[in-house]
Amino acid sequence: MNRRTIVFLSLMLVMSGFSASAQYKLYTKGFDNYKNANYNEAITNFTEYLSKSIRDRSLDVEVFYLRGLSWFKIQNYKNAIGDFEEALLLNHSNKGNIFWFLAKSNEKSGFLPDALRYYTSAIEQLKSDRETYVKLLLERSHVYVGLLDPYLAHADLQTAYEIQPGNEEVKKALANIDKLGLPITRPSAVARPGVSDSTVNVELAERFKNEKRYALVIGNASYAKNIGELRNPVNDATDMARELERSNFQVQLLTNATYGQIRAELLKFKEKLDEGDRDNTVGLFYFAGHGLRHEDENYLVPVDAIIEFEDDIRRYCFPVQKMVLANMERSKSRMNILILDACRNNPFPSLTRSLGDQGLTEIKEARGSFIAFATAPGEVAQDGVGRNGLYTQELLRAMRKRGLTLEQVFKEVRLNVLRLSGEKQKTWDNSNVSGEFYFKF
Repeated sequence: MNRRTIVFLSLMLVMSGFSASAQYKLYTKGFDNYKNANYNEAITNFTEYLSKSIRDRSLDVEVFYLRGLSWFKIQNYKNAIGDFEEALLLNHSNKGNIFWFLAKSNEKSGFLPDALRYYTSAIEQLKSDRETYVKLLLERSHVYVGLLDPYLAHADLQTAYEIQPGNEEVKKALANIDKLGLPITRPSAVARPGVSDSTVNVELAERFKNEKRYALVIGNASYAKNIGELRNPVNDATDMARELERSNFQVQLLTNATYGQIRAELLKFKEKLDEGDRDNTVGLFYFAGHGLRHEDENYLVPVDAIIEFEDDIRRYCFPVQKMVLANMERSKSRMNILILDACRNNPFPSLTRSLGDQGLTEIKEARGSFIAFATAPGEVAQDGVGRNGLYTQELLRAMRKRGLTLEQVFKEVRLNVLRLSGEKQKTWDNSNVSGEFYFKF
């Protein structure tokens, strides 16, 4: 390295230091504005901070949290929800309060099912504080009333009353439930799919209380120009990770992942499944991005794949059956769920002849596994124009419904995708599982 290069690098380091210092001042200015209730100014400071490419990214989690609080204070609940969810994804230490603010924000926005989920998560995190526990039960009871479920509203209020019998708000809420004149005993009618009876939910929760759920979620979009950049996969993977966390999965999330990153996370994922209880472990693998078929094998394409010749496919891409599914099946998991939203056009047109038909190929042999594709074998799905691709969009919606079995979720996805695509996109799944699984009880 010559002297001129050393001087140039030294100057670059000094400039980077000055830039990082300037960005830190933006953070402290935003923090001061938040403390002084100047919420709009704080939002401006934090937004500018996050726009800088050179910054201390370890502060991002706190910036999203504080900006979320600022949005909440000015009653912009939609933006607050987005920032609080980002803080959770970055593993903020104050999860309990973030769940609480997410519950309030969703309730204020009229998203009552989401509010209910977040209140429940907040209660799990914060119930050791009796006063906070009572407040959360009281607020969740309001959501139950909004969802026309006085039975569970009354149950929350009764628990709160037993903890604080002198709490006037709780006594008033109990009296209001009585004034509604609605039955507070659970009817014995058979539950409809997706609108399951809460007594059934309690039974299912008890039945699967020891279940451990692990997921590896990958979304690849930023491919080289010669392969083709995609619009949706990063959003698809991020939204899938959030939804799986709401269904009690421990999630490993990768976006725009290289071969080395995918391989490392696959090894970690396998270790978790190997360490699990054989009767109480569920593994789920989700991939959105480019995929291809070659010699009766499906391959997932990392963002750094360089495919010029047929042999490069095995060298730079991941075989689904031989590596991903085989490792899951050799683990101690009682059930494996494999979801591939990777049935897009062939990303390597120069190899079209050797690769054969477009789309992915059917996986015929799978022990204890449920395998789902965005399209039928040999067909392709177009990249979406909204936030999510059509398949993942409908999958997320079906996963949020309580009381649906795994098979019912994907049947609903199949019907909705077929309808919304004008019968052009036919999803496909194959099941060799013997037990039951529910995303939501």
